[in-house]
Amino acid sequence: MKIVSYDKFILNNRLLMKIILIPLPHKDFDPSETAIPFKLLKEKNYSIVFSTPMGVEAAADPIMLTGKGLGILKRFFMARKDAIDAYAQMMISPEFKNPIAYSELKTENYDALLLPGGHAKGMREYLESSTLQNVAAEFMNQKKLVAAVCHGVVLLARSKGADGKSVLYGRKTTGLLRQQEKLAFNITRLWMDDYYLTYPETTVEDEVKENLKQESDFIQGPNPIGKDRANNLKNGFSLVDENYISARWPGDIYSFTANILKQLK
Repeated sequence: MKIVSYDKFILNNRLLMKIILIPLPHKDFDPSETAIPFKLLKEKNYSIVFSTPMGVEAAADPIMLTGKGLGILKRFFMARKDAIDAYAQMMISPEFKNPIAYSELKTENYDALLLPGGHAKGMREYLESSTLQNVAAEFMNQKKLVAAVCHGVVLLARSKGADGKSVLYGRKTTGLLRQQEKLAFNITRLWMDDYYLTYPETTVEDEVKENLKQESDFIQGPNPIGKDRANNLKNGFSLVDENYISARWPGDIYSFTANILKQLK
């Protein structure tokens, strides 16, 4: 049953556990970057609140879940089994089935903000939401924990402080690398067109760099060849800058979530 009063829900739960807000678009978010953190945060008894543009249940990028259209690249590009299993659990959770609308968000109700990514075109309503950008700016300005991965970093780069500058100005960050985005696009462009380019005119790395104090504040990290795992974080990369945590892609998701859990303590 849908929760009617989220303010009352927050007040009843705030003294018991920290509450993490996870906004999503209606469709096309990355399942790994959402479901793995959700699973690991829930295992540590943190409370999660999802939000979508109109408060309607969201759906992940189907190609990442099924591999349809990826051909022989399916085993390399689609979500791994651990993420698909976590997504299946998340889908039936009351938190995921009862999101609140962006317009209902109040920063004071939450302890942390988690911004997942995704590259398909449905991500645009999330990345371009002025409401979400204002919420993200408030979290950063109030020094609350903010964690962004992949295209979630673009949303932060577009979020402006009172001085009109991006909230990432003067910060160190990582995000989806240009080489990663272009590689996926170039390998699949003959039959998938620009599926791997959310914005064909630019890349995540280029847009984020435009909003930083200096380009060197964008940290690429080690070569993203392997993916980390729950019991082996060595292939992952996640950057911590005070109250801000960033990561590049699903291959960093366990390292990313490990840093979120450390900061929440």
